[in-house]
Amino acid sequence: MPDKDQLIWLFFRFSGRVSRAAFFLAGLLLAIVQAFLLYRFTLVPEDSTAGQMWAVSFWVVVLVSIWSSVALGVKRLHDIGRPGILAAALFVPLISILAFVALCLMAGEEGPNRYGDRPNSPARTS
Repeated sequence: MPDKDQLIWLFFRFSGRVSRAAFFLAGLLLAIVQAFLLYRFTLVPEDSTAGQMWAVSFWVVVLVSIWSSVALGVKRLHDIGRPGILAAALFVPLISILAFVALCLMAGEEGPNRYGDRPNSPARTS
């Protein structure tokens, strides 16, 4: 099981590289959490305190997920040797789906590259 520092790095930091599997599974986790909160929101009556709580929870998670998606995309791009700025494609409708699929399917560079020694670890700081 990853420790707290590894999870913070995976979801919130922009340095280093991340593998296809880690990128896909982290993206899947973000989608499941969002779907669960949206599902819970739909089960409660409108204008109820519980409904407001689930709605606020959903939007907080969406905002955190946006940051996390960009961080994951940047690290995945780093693994294939591309600059992280290309992660902006994850915000363009329709292209975002194609970009996600492409990042899940493209193999990373073998061995060290300019973004890190190996996938699924932060880049070394000099």
